[in-house]
Amino acid sequence: MNAETRIVIVGGGYTGMLAALRLARRTRRGEIRIVLINPSDRFTERLRLHQVAAGRELARYRIPDLLTGTGIEFVRARVVSLEARARQIRLDTGRTLRYDRLIYAVGATADTARIPGAAEHAWTLDDPRVVHRFAARLAECRTVAVLGAGPTGIEAATEIAANNPNTRVTLIGITEPGAMMGERARAYLRRALDRLGVTVVVDPVTEVRPDGIQLASGTTIPADLTLWTAGVRNAPLAASAGIATDPRGAILVDATLKSVSHPEIRAIGDAAAVTMPWGPLHGTCQSGMPTAAYAADTTARELRGKPVRPFHFGYIHQPVSLGRRDAVIQFTHPDDTPLRAHLTGRLAVVYKAAVSASPVPVFRLAKFLATPVTLPRGGCAQTVLERATIEQ
Repeated sequence: MNAETRIVIVGGGYTGMLAALRLARRTRRGEIRIVLINPSDRFTERLRLHQVAAGRELARYRIPDLLTGTGIEFVRARVVSLEARARQIRLDTGRTLRYDRLIYAVGATADTARIPGAAEHAWTLDDPRVVHRFAARLAECRTVAVLGAGPTGIEAATEIAANNPNTRVTLIGITEPGAMMGERARAYLRRALDRLGVTVVVDPVTEVRPDGIQLASGTTIPADLTLWTAGVRNAPLAASAGIATDPRGAILVDATLKSVSHPEIRAIGDAAAVTMPWGPLHGTCQSGMPTAAYAADTTARELRGKPVRPFHFGYIHQPVSLGRRDAVIQFTHPDDTPLRAHLTGRLAVVYKAAVSASPVPVFRLAKFLATPVTLPRGGCAQTVLERATIEQ
């Protein structure tokens, strides 16, 4: 192993944190330097920001505290440019960092550019500070529109409705909520939305206005506040550096998650365009965490001159909270199509709470365990799922 090897990890979210911690543990006896870069020193539980939007507070975790004792250098800065040919990164602090290997874990953000008015008038769940401001405004508002009927939109709409019973919440999407679920789970979800008083509208949005939403049908939905959960986009950092990306800006990778154009770079989580035999992965914690574990473990093996195997993954569930007192869990085939099995009610609440809370405990375990971290079946922080195989 080269004594001068420097591995830089860009992004301190779920995947970047896990990759850094596992890599540090697996290379503890080697002479490599690991640097983790993130704009904030706070670790953000993005899976739970819909709770903050509804007026609840979360525990605060600092990245330096989570890294204590690992030897990882934390750099609080924003990457302003990536020079792939020179293998260096320029930061907004004026510092330039060279790397021998790069793990690219820059998460996706809300794509509000697609709909007129969305960037100006819709709120997003990207930044905890903005989400707190949304929650403060929520107390003064009577009508809220949530755009996007996927899991995030459903969780946000139900959380807001449950925590703010005097607020009229409208969930707007181009498909029925729970379209990805089986019939029984979808029916349970719809009953929960009705019980919470959430109005469901299936109609494309054509414009977001300061006081409402314009739909393709010509209908206008009044809204004092609008929350956007209807799609994400990748940062332009990789594409502007000449790294091969897909149309969304995710880095095109091979079977070992290496960039097809720059093999010294591995991409993980939302930042990677990963394709399995049954199709492309979509950005979830459930798939992102295994890519992080795989990238760390495989990089460590390569540094030791050991052979590696391709990344494999299969989905196992679609967990969706419905406020704090209800939830629905749809179990799935590896390609994310629904099985007959599902959970609802209190059991589903306990299951979903364990899923959402699991990353931080896994980070702490990763500081001490060199073997695969495997939580009970279903946790999004299972770094090696029953259908994700990684040769150690």
